[in-house]
Amino acid sequence: MHLLLLLVCLFVCCCHVRAQQQQLLLHTQDFEVLASVKNSMADLPGGCFFSTWEFAADIDPCKSFNGVECITAPDGSKRVSSLFLGPQSAGSPGLSGTLTPALGRLMYLTQLSISAGSVQGELPSSLGNLHNLQILSCDQNRVSGRIPGSFSNLRNLEILQLSQNALDGSIPWAIGELPSLKILVLSGNKLSGSIPSFSSLSLMHLDLRNNELSGRIPNLPSSLQYLSLTRNALSGGLGSLVMLQGLNYLDCSFNQFTGSIPSVLFLLQLSYLMLNRNSLSGQVTVTSPININYVDLSYNHLEGIISPFLSGAQSLFLNNNNFVGAVPEVFVSRMQSADLLSLYLQHNFLNDWGALGNSSLPPSVAVCLQYNCLTPPQQSLCPKNIAGAAARPGYQCLKVSGTPG
Repeated sequence: MHLLLLLVCLFVCCCHVRAQQQQLLLHTQDFEVLASVKNSMADLPGGCFFSTWEFAADIDPCKSFNGVECITAPDGSKRVSSLFLGPQSAGSPGLSGTLTPALGRLMYLTQLSISAGSVQGELPSSLGNLHNLQILSCDQNRVSGRIPGSFSNLRNLEILQLSQNALDGSIPWAIGELPSLKILVLSGNKLSGSIPSFSSLSLMHLDLRNNELSGRIPNLPSSLQYLSLTRNALSGGLGSLVMLQGLNYLDCSFNQFTGSIPSVLFLLQLSYLMLNRNSLSGQVTVTSPININYVDLSYNHLEGIISPFLSGAQSLFLNNNNFVGAVPEVFVSRMQSADLLSLYLQHNFLNDWGALGNSSLPPSVAVCLQYNCLTPPQQSLCPKNIAGAAARPGYQCLKVSGTPG
């Protein structure tokens, strides 16, 4: 009888020890996923990220593996919650290889970040199975193909960063319907087609620059604070931007936008307003002094007189347009106090320098007045890359009192 009790106690103790060991180690499924990750990726020359990834029965990846963070699941086992693939310090060699579809089995994963390197291949559609995922980042690699439509399942995703890769195709419309999305960065790819409408009222940062997107700017959520669409093939007007009252950064340069500039844009609390290199036309209507540090409206078809309210900028680029008339007097006083530091008015049809013609300016101020309808004053010191005659030929200025032809 005593022997039987002893055997029962030993059995219970062994089970308890085995259960404790199971709780101390990573769940088998996640362990297998990490093994698949290492088999599909490698350190670039000079890197040592995977040097700690040694797979053995007594090794706990949650404690010893670089880039692995874990939580304790309700069943007591450890599960991978965050996975940082590659060195986190800038300038360190990243990783090569591909992203294994097995990553879609990390059911407790909330963050997946791949550092800059040479990771290539397509984004696995299985990543759409990661319903707890909040952050997905894979910038500056060689990932190609389309953004998987399965990403529509990532209802908890807050940050999606896939910039500077080789992604192509269109942006899935379902991306615009992700309810938790706050930051979307897809810049520096080969994405084409239209920009989807975004219904999420949480979106604050949208960066789609340096792609091949076309069509008009859709309705965007009023929560947006940062919008960069530069260097695409977008067209149409800018009217849909007037509802974005919370914007502090707007870059729509290097596109094919037409029509006039909505006056409301100058009332926003922007730090940067860049609309250069488009086909915008008409007069620039500004109803009150602006408070925008950097304003670039150059290389358009804007016309009329220059509003004195634009003097509130620190850097103002109005060059290569059809502006006529005089340089506003307030521009001179703002430059003399070194509040307006850069003023580029070259390649317009201005015919009166006003007080600027005989005023001294601080050396910190940059002014360029070349190629207007009179000889620029000595204060005009244009950059060396701006070539051409000092003033326009007289025949081009015959309609200087109105809109030049």
